[in-house]
Amino acid sequence: MTKKPVLVVMAAGMGSRYGGLKQIDPVGSQGEAILDYSIYDAHQAGFDTVVIIIKEAIKKDFMETVGKRLEKAPVEIRYAYQELDKLPAGYTAPAERTKPWGTSHAVLCAAEAIDGAPFAVINADDYYGKSAFQVIYNQLAATLDPCGHCMVGYELSKTVTENGSVARGICVTDENGYLTEVTERTRIEQYEGGIHFTEDGGETWVELAPETTVSMNMWGFMPSFLDEIRNRFSAFLDKALIENPLKGEYFLPLPVAQVIHEKKATVKVLSSPDRWYGVTYAADKPVVVAALKEMTQEGKYPDGLWK
Repeated sequence: MTKKPVLVVMAAGMGSRYGGLKQIDPVGSQGEAILDYSIYDAHQAGFDTVVIIIKEAIKKDFMETVGKRLEKAPVEIRYAYQELDKLPAGYTAPAERTKPWGTSHAVLCAAEAIDGAPFAVINADDYYGKSAFQVIYNQLAATLDPCGHCMVGYELSKTVTENGSVARGICVTDENGYLTEVTERTRIEQYEGGIHFTEDGGETWVELAPETTVSMNMWGFMPSFLDEIRNRFSAFLDKALIENPLKGEYFLPLPVAQVIHEKKATVKVLSSPDRWYGVTYAADKPVVVAALKEMTQEGKYPDGLWK
């Protein structure tokens, strides 16, 4: 019998552009962080188990704030730890490195806690909306193909900020709605006439349609994907330790693109009509707070999620 899908929340990132630990920053009326809202929505969609990935360095602060609140949540919470020294045999992290090894490595660090179940992966500091959790849960629960993965795509216009540039994975799908490629654009900006990106520091700009499908790191994987990440990690390290030893990161879109290219798996692109909210910059926080307050007033959330 297939295990029920679990939710994996990546909360080990450093929040360098934001300037703090976004994972524990309060945005709700009772001090809730964005991830409280994600866990609330996930539970309503059917998820009963949540795996939260953190670093030992933030464990104390995390447990005293978020962890304490989540003791009241009606889900099982498991913790996993992403540390620089969790590497394959024969590899060592450079002494000066402080940056985590990226989202693929984070998921690998959670493999034991995932315990062979299908799993959805999200960022702790992104608000995805109720419908996204429902569609990804339904897809994972119904999938029989051990290599049939999925992701939730968003319209680009519902993910940009007025406070600076953003990085987004631009998705291309085939006629059946399966992902064929994800291209990371690291500097996308909104301007008065639309949305565009640059790859040469702003010398030239390329327009992007507002309805372009983008990945916001909400993935759904069957358990087999953990083997794919594990099997490809050494090759990533061989390259990164030479080319970018202090900052090279093993992001999820890399093994996703590889399994698609090798025809070893498929990734169904699900869609959500919701607006995505995130705190890329400190100036984004009031927007998120106001949006969640409005949703609470509309009755989408109780005033105090874990009462």
